[in-house]
Amino acid sequence: MHATRQVAPSMGACQTCGLRHRAVCAALNDTELDDLQRISHRKSFEAGTTVALEGEPMDYFANILNGVVKMTKTLADGRQQIVGLLFPTDFLGRAFVTEAPYRAEAATDLELCAFPHSSFEQLLHKYPQLEHRLLESTLSELDTAREWMLLLGRKTAEEKVASFLHLLTKRADLSAPCNANQDGPLRFPLPLTRTDMADYLGLTIETVSRQITRLKKQGVISLVDSRTIEVAALEDLEDISGG
Repeated sequence: MHATRQVAPSMGACQTCGLRHRAVCAALNDTELDDLQRISHRKSFEAGTTVALEGEPMDYFANILNGVVKMTKTLADGRQQIVGLLFPTDFLGRAFVTEAPYRAEAATDLELCAFPHSSFEQLLHKYPQLEHRLLESTLSELDTAREWMLLLGRKTAEEKVASFLHLLTKRADLSAPCNANQDGPLRFPLPLTRTDMADYLGLTIETVSRQITRLKKQGVISLVDSRTIEVAALEDLEDISGG
């Protein structure tokens, strides 16, 4: 299943977008943003639907406006491994590459601001600062991947689960921040099922559940419901994650 809705943004949408100053388009001024807006359109996906297929042509790039994208890689025997998550302000797609390197799936309901492949690459040539910003984003993604290699290779099960939850406090649903003041507890939805969390962290489902229960007993987190976490002690969560 692919996009359920595709619409052109209203005039001035880029200038008033709450994510503008944190996404790749932050490199452009208002006049330059008009060029970007002329080629942009919104794409919506329901949770669980495919956004891009590994090895298949992808004819657009996109900024993530709402929701979370799950990226997976398929092994030769058919098994799949989650290799990354993309959150609001992240950039989906690889410039100057015509095929998707990973399978991308909407982990939650998803809204994208999409740009046709060829038109966006023309803007990269026209505005070097946009290309520079995209390079910065790519390098940041590389740093994140290296940190995740450390997590998978060296951290304990407790540190892995705490690191994942700490990541969510910083990244999940930036367009609609955690529904508490800065001094109070942070509440956010889990974008992954326990099965996906186990896959992403290299753990079993039982181990993930045990570690979440342990953090709950320590008073670091509480479970609002099966898919909503509230962090009462952010510093403690960061300490347990190994910094």
